[in-house]
Amino acid sequence: MVGASGYLGAELLRLLAGHAGIEVAALQADSSSGRLLAELYPGLSGAYAKRVLDPLEPSRLGGLDVVFVAVPAGHSQEIVPALRDAGVGCVVDLGPDFRLRDPAAYEAWYGFAHRAPALLAEAAFGLPELYRASLPGARLVAAPGCYVTAAALGLAPLVAGGHIDPAAIVVDAASGTSGAGRAPGAATHHATVNESFSAYKVLAHRHTPEMEQVIGATVVFTPHLAPMTRGILATCYARSVGPTSTAALTAALRDAYAGEPFVEVVDDPPATRDVYGANVARIAARFDQRTGYVLVFSAIDNLTKGGAGQALQAANVALGLEEGAGLPHVALVP
Repeated sequence: MVGASGYLGAELLRLLAGHAGIEVAALQADSSSGRLLAELYPGLSGAYAKRVLDPLEPSRLGGLDVVFVAVPAGHSQEIVPALRDAGVGCVVDLGPDFRLRDPAAYEAWYGFAHRAPALLAEAAFGLPELYRASLPGARLVAAPGCYVTAAALGLAPLVAGGHIDPAAIVVDAASGTSGAGRAPGAATHHATVNESFSAYKVLAHRHTPEMEQVIGATVVFTPHLAPMTRGILATCYARSVGPTSTAALTAALRDAYAGEPFVEVVDDPPATRDVYGANVARIAARFDQRTGYVLVFSAIDNLTKGGAGQALQAANVALGLEEGAGLPHVALVP
């Protein structure tokens, strides 16, 4: 693994500790190299008590079947080609560098010119429920963003089925502070977030073009920071196309996800606590007869189904392993 010291890396290691088909052979990090993993995350010591974080050297990972990359935006576009040159069988990137199909979008939304644009068309999008056919045998998997996962799982089947108007969909979503990563910052300090609820990056969040690409719609996206550690709740609004009902929308979602082990379509709007620590998305829909609006609610754990769990699920499919290996269905309660 490259980038093992961040929250996504730690969550992935938690899941891999219970995976019978993948052995953790190497852990690399940048600023935390040389330290024991258990010093950073004592909760992982039961499985990784003696593991030391090595310096970030992708060339030393050649020959591995799969390498997960969990580094900040703009960094994996240098690391991924080096891993492929070293002979890594499959690279799963948890960052955004290979999610967008249009390289120009990176300049517009991320502020950098993409340095490996030829790989964008090759990358399989790591959302198995919507892109499973492209994953078996993939050498490069781009795991989707956490907000994108929540919104797309709720909306994409309704857009594809012609149930909602793709011209103007509104996504309001709230995330826990772990979505900002492990590095401390004034905006995510406990004293700032506690007993507060705020919108941020209004009309400028980087997940917007990815959301539009996956959903197939024009999206107005407003993210919010909630005073909790983990979880995303997305509340989405769209106009219906023709007559519909709550029952019809719910049936369409259940048909879309029939047989999917990690998506639960429920009758009542879900809560983030329902999916805490689980690789599960819980989705509900409502139709407002009075206004003609469709409401879709989607809850995920941003670090599990929205991040490390989803990446592992996609890797399982890409490698021909059992899709649910290492992945919890049951949330932590209470």
